[in-house]
Amino acid sequence: MNMNTIRIKSVNIIVLTIILVSFAIGIYFYPQMPDKMASHWSAAGEVNGYLPKFWGLFLMPLVSFGLFLLFILIPKIDPLKENIKKFRKYFDGFVILTIVFLFYIYLLTIFWNAGLRFNMGQVMIPALGFLFYYCGILIENAKRNWFIGIRTPWTLSSDKVWRKTHMIGGKLFKIVGVIAFFGIIFPKYAVFFVLIPVILVTGYLIFYSYFSYQKEIKFEK
Repeated sequence: MNMNTIRIKSVNIIVLTIILVSFAIGIYFYPQMPDKMASHWSAAGEVNGYLPKFWGLFLMPLVSFGLFLLFILIPKIDPLKENIKKFRKYFDGFVILTIVFLFYIYLLTIFWNAGLRFNMGQVMIPALGFLFYYCGILIENAKRNWFIGIRTPWTLSSDKVWRKTHMIGGKLFKIVGVIAFFGIIFPKYAVFFVLIPVILVTGYLIFYSYFSYQKEIKFEK
């Protein structure tokens, strides 16, 4: 058994453990939760959505399990699966971080419905900042594939455009992660410190990949 196989099995065990703990927490807190659980908050941190108790406690663990199955499937079904192997350790890190992120949100939801009060947007900011920063690391190291990274018609059509777009995209998403932390200082605008940079960076990278591809075509001619 090689080191990659051991690492992948270790990742699967960690993720499954977190998911099982989520279900156990849901079962434990079920008698203590209100019939309607707060499940969604506005940008101002006010509750604006509810779920029945069952879904409030078990939807997130079920979503996490569904994502886990998807993460297992992606490296097996991607036509460019050999490229995924080249950055698999970064992908595995992203899998763990995503499940931990969802678990963190799940705990915040339970704490809120148990009677604790805090600004949901503000306490989510550190987790979002770390998640986007790691996305930058993953993007910088991703090789061309159909599921992971900045997948536009132009990056998928050219290894060179893929590399250029992902090098700059990785740096920009790291910056997005850092900017997100300003939401801790300005809680009323926390969501905007995440949403606006993500939209701007995503839009820029789409145009960047398009013009890079056009430049490559002209150069080849």
